[in-house]
Amino acid sequence: MTNPAPDTIAPSLELIEQLAHDTIASLPDPWRIPATQVVLRIEDFPPDDMLEAMDLHDAFELTGLYEGIPLTEKSVSDQPTHPDLIWLFRRPILDEWCERGNVSIAELVGHVVVHELAHHFGWSDAEIAEIDRWWE
Repeated sequence: MTNPAPDTIAPSLELIEQLAHDTIASLPDPWRIPATQVVLRIEDFPPDDMLEAMDLHDAFELTGLYEGIPLTEKSVSDQPTHPDLIWLFRRPILDEWCERGNVSIAELVGHVVVHELAHHFGWSDAEIAEIDRWWE
């Protein structure tokens, strides 16, 4: 039996994670280095308790989530209970990728990562547009 060609199988959790790291590595200064301090967690689907807390009933509705306190709201007196975290959900990302059919998986993962980093950094829509030319 031969192995399937790489473009005929669904991207793995590891590939999604690599694409997310590639997106962070390509960020302009002054964002690149601080973005590396945000932990990435890649899962197939969001946990049930997360969906419940967000009042979502379909796991495919959530491609990513920022969990933490945005830098614009942090205080030196905050006692962090865990590092800032970006969740990426592989199956909803793949579902959207297939539905769109007009973007690469790298572009879509990059878009989700930038969107979640926007929550972390407190970026405005204009700042997001400078980094993520998604709509062009």
